[in-house]
Amino acid sequence: MFEGKKITVLGAGKSGTAAALLALRLGAEVCISDSNPNVKTINGVHNLHGCHPDEILAVDIVVVSPGIPAASAVVRRARELAGLVCGELAFAWAVLVERGIDQKPVVAITGTNGKSTVTSFTGDLIRATGRKVFVGGNLGTPLSDACGQDWDAFVIEVSSYQMELPGEFAPNVACILNLSPDHLARHKSIEIYAQHKCRLLQAVPVGGVTVRPKHDAVVERNIGVLSGLQLRFDEVSGACVVGDKAYVLGVEVEIAEVQRGITRWNAAAAALLAVSAGIDVRELNFSALRSLSHRMEVVGSALGMRWINDSKATNVEATLAGISEMAEGTVVLLGGAGKEGADYSPLQSRITECGGKVVCFGAAGPDIAKVLSSLRPILVKDMASAIEAAKGLARDGGDVILSPACASFDEFDNFAQRGDRFAELVGSLDGFGEVA
Repeated sequence: MFEGKKITVLGAGKSGTAAALLALRLGAEVCISDSNPNVKTINGVHNLHGCHPDEILAVDIVVVSPGIPAASAVVRRARELAGLVCGELAFAWAVLVERGIDQKPVVAITGTNGKSTVTSFTGDLIRATGRKVFVGGNLGTPLSDACGQDWDAFVIEVSSYQMELPGEFAPNVACILNLSPDHLARHKSIEIYAQHKCRLLQAVPVGGVTVRPKHDAVVERNIGVLSGLQLRFDEVSGACVVGDKAYVLGVEVEIAEVQRGITRWNAAAAALLAVSAGIDVRELNFSALRSLSHRMEVVGSALGMRWINDSKATNVEATLAGISEMAEGTVVLLGGAGKEGADYSPLQSRITECGGKVVCFGAAGPDIAKVLSSLRPILVKDMASAIEAAKGLARDGGDVILSPACASFDEFDNFAQRGDRFAELVGSLDGFGEVA
């Protein structure tokens, strides 16, 4: 299907590189182009960086990396000149359809917050049954990298960017976890953002399963026509959590074994998706769940307290999810580079409920401290100082959670660097040790 074709890949990041290498393996004549003239070149393909001339767009297929907007000038020009324009996800899907992916369970997950965690958890639950599972997409490994192996099931995180050019992508299980304003610099409005998210549910064929929030007016306005079984989160007939019990398709499931630091709602959501993909509810093994790096990741124990890295919580909604089940007396570290229009007030009621304490740091620290003044927060200049302050607040057997509700760019290059630094500093505390 692709042998001998002329294929140009726009964007030389992780997804674009994976697509170019896949096209090369398929026997295509490949060019990769990036607006950055200094990106790394790829052996075996034509590398043309710093520009996107018409001659590389007048080809059989142009594959667009998710970082390049579908509305950009180069993509509009590609649509005029190329035989086909598609995203990396769509390109990989076309290859996998030839290899029978449409005969296997494919779970696709999107949402504003929690999609990486639920994607990982869903993969954990399916893998624990002995099946070989590809877990990736927007999370870690591009779908193009899945094309070289045989898999029993696929669990794919999908972003709104990827759904701008989805092609024939058609998972048989798809969900929207939640929706709140995000990426509006690119999508311009919450309605357009929602439309891209809802395309994922619309792509599910007859006989498939869609899952969406129980109450979300924006989703409902943009949902369009859906095929297959429609389920909802926070319903007994879909998935919901009540104390130590979860309900998955109406079946009561024991989730007391879920380790502290892993939110039970995310575990229940993953359970619903795994069961929808064909896993028997009796096969669910919640002890198989493992936190992602920088998302409610238990770094270790020191000074009689557990220290938890939730650096990936770069907005208020993500922090609320992370601290939704925090233990009594938890110390929460909040701060960093605040996002425009951020409202920190919803954090107050949750932290108050469990008698939690707050340390504010970084550029947004003063703003957060002002909003949460009734909690009598401690205000410090940076994250290292926040850890020092937390040492004097936490109690034996308690938790300290770095869940900033802010971006990291005031002090760090990204949330991963911030989380790594947190782990490094905690690792130097007296009595540091791993938590079983």
